[in-house]
Amino acid sequence: MEKIKSAFEKAMEKAEGIGKLTSEEKEKIRDQETIKSLLSDFYKGKLDRDGLWHKLKGSSPLLLKEAQQLLVASLRMGNTHEEFQQRKDGILAIETLKDKKRTQVIEQILNSIERLQKEYHTGKKRAVDELKAEIERNPQMRFQPVRSPDGKTVFQASLSVDEAVQTRLSDYLSEHEKVYTVEFFRMIERLKMEIL
Repeated sequence: MEKIKSAFEKAMEKAEGIGKLTSEEKEKIRDQETIKSLLSDFYKGKLDRDGLWHKLKGSSPLLLKEAQQLLVASLRMGNTHEEFQQRKDGILAIETLKDKKRTQVIEQILNSIERLQKEYHTGKKRAVDELKAEIERNPQMRFQPVRSPDGKTVFQASLSVDEAVQTRLSDYLSEHEKVYTVEFFRMIERLKMEIL
């Protein structure tokens, strides 16, 4: 007669099987570690786009796609021009290694993202400059509401020009960032779809 296994015995057998990785799973983990190590060197400037290209030459299409996806995931609205350019160069260098290249489309999307970032930073700087000039011309804008001990709100001139700019700028920047961030993520999603 066959022994009936308890729930505990079944769970223990299942747990033993979970700890064992297939050779494909082990290879995938090794590949991911290799990519992360290469990209770490790339971000630190130890590898340029040509070095990255040479290290990834001959890699599987899945590995190339994963490397590109990690580069795309590192794109931020606040990247400096140099950081963005480095990532753009890496994404395009990897694209040239693929059998089915979509270099032109990917480069167009990256250029659109770059233009969006420039617009964002220019608009932000312009808003700061205009608000600062306005506050310097109109000292009443440096007043801030303060609650008095009796519960009334009074205005007190305690802000420096820079503090007044930051206080008033937060509302504008919140809306400014929202608009640009939505467009930025739309472009990032489109870029991810083009990386085959």
